[in-house]
Amino acid sequence: MKPAVETGWWPLIQCESTRQRIEELRQEAEPRMLEARWSKEYKAVLKTQSFKASCLEAGDAMVSIGSAADLDGDQQVLLDEALKAFIPWKKGPFQIFGRTIDAEWRSDWKWDRFWPTIGSLDGQVVADIGCNNGYYMYRMLAAGARQVVGFEPMARHALNFQLMQNFYPTPALDFELLGVEHIDLFADVFDTIFCLGILYHHTDPVGLLRKMFRALKYRGRIFIDCQGIAGDQPVALTPAGRYAGASGVWFLPTRSCLEHWIRRAGYTRIRWIHAADLDTSEQRATQWAPVKSLSDFLEPENPGQTVEGYPAPQRFYLMIQP
Repeated sequence: MKPAVETGWWPLIQCESTRQRIEELRQEAEPRMLEARWSKEYKAVLKTQSFKASCLEAGDAMVSIGSAADLDGDQQVLLDEALKAFIPWKKGPFQIFGRTIDAEWRSDWKWDRFWPTIGSLDGQVVADIGCNNGYYMYRMLAAGARQVVGFEPMARHALNFQLMQNFYPTPALDFELLGVEHIDLFADVFDTIFCLGILYHHTDPVGLLRKMFRALKYRGRIFIDCQGIAGDQPVALTPAGRYAGASGVWFLPTRSCLEHWIRRAGYTRIRWIHAADLDTSEQRATQWAPVKSLSDFLEPENPGQTVEGYPAPQRFYLMIQP
């Protein structure tokens, strides 16, 4: 998953010791792709690696790769098996060789909320932290980005991305099997950073914001989507265990608490874009994500509360700058 072209973002890292550290981290991460628990996904990538798509369209809600006419009957059977190997699809929607994949999340809704503020990514080097299968990376590329670097430590998502990259190689998209905790190694690299659905999953959100600060170029900007809770006080909820059925949720801030995190991390400009309850029509079970989803984890008689007894989730969208 190394940078596909030396003319991308890699030359922006001029410190040789930093380059060596990134290479070491890559070498440590690569074996995760071959772990037995991902053998089904890995085989799916291998069986379809020769399939070639005639087109890529990512300017609208549906990221579309190829058309049904690109494959013969035997290939279509193998494609269906490969796509099903990645169920549940969490981010989307995609259309791959004519197959429509309705993911658990309507990721296009999130992009549409940000888009009026983004305006353009023309010529920019962009980071997508927690990029999952790369849906937003494709949207960023279509918005004019010169290079998009996705950070995602989960090997399953890397394989999902590789599946699609085999179909339509896109050198301007790079996938790093690294996490947000490594973003400061990329000092002064990014014009724009997207941190979508990440902060509340970590034990040190302020520290991560500081790391992102170091990765921004002068006059850079960060777009944040953070899950939180309603309330006027600058406080954050720390669940005892699961929250709305999800593990790994550490801090769910109120709006004012999130602002305090951001300012204490060194940012001076905050622009609010959107704040609302998370709706069950945005995160839901589908044929391609047959899982328990948001509606299953809200109290039926009181949807303002999770099944664990906590306030129901809200989503906060904002742009920040140093």
